[in-house]
Amino acid sequence: MALLKGTTMQFTSEQRLDDGVLEREFTLGEIPGILWTPASAPAPLILLGHPPLGLRKMYPRLVARARHSAADGFATATIELPGSGDRPRLPAAEQALADLRRAMEAGEPVSDEIIDALILPLVDKAVPEWQAALDALLSLPEIGGPVGYSGGVISIGIRLAVVEPRISAAGLFAGSFVPRAMFEEARQVTIPLHVLLQWDDEGNDRQVALDLFDAFGSKEKTLHANMGGHTGVPQFAGDDAAQFFTRHLK
Repeated sequence: MALLKGTTMQFTSEQRLDDGVLEREFTLGEIPGILWTPASAPAPLILLGHPPLGLRKMYPRLVARARHSAADGFATATIELPGSGDRPRLPAAEQALADLRRAMEAGEPVSDEIIDALILPLVDKAVPEWQAALDALLSLPEIGGPVGYSGGVISIGIRLAVVEPRISAAGLFAGSFVPRAMFEEARQVTIPLHVLLQWDDEGNDRQVALDLFDAFGSKEKTLHANMGGHTGVPQFAGDDAAQFFTRHLK
């Protein structure tokens, strides 16, 4: 976190959504982000993870999650991942993504080398940025503890659960490739977990997801598996995740 120490948060815009949620865009140094707060304050905070597709593309899904969480009394925040959106590209990650697509289109197994090159540098860069964002967010009077982490690249969630003591519970989506090195980190996770698995996820190795769940060191961990592909998550699965956060953050 040394490179981000002292980074200041600046709000760049704000709007009140029709359900009363206050949405504010911010920058953390050069990193864009969005904060949503309910009318009740101070509120517990949920960090909204997302795939590295860019905040603009992900916005409709993120704001829907934020509004759902606000109805339950939670503030939510997210930041742009390294190499995504308008942030500078990461050439090695771009090459790994091209290699991944080539392997999948050819029906070949995705090698550990490709997965490592795609995921591990992203985790190394993103986690300190999330921690710096958490520093800034928790200094705001409208944000209180405790803190949860929800969704996104599961390896980022694993690393945050290990290194960030301010995160009390995590809802993880078993829908992204997992480097083998992350299994050792998973054994160090002790916070309550709610893991969502789409049984027929076309881009996810189901057995790896099951093995990862088995590796988690948490005494309380729940695996919520549903039939269907990557984007076929049923509404009630989201409701169950919301109940998980209400149980652990309130």
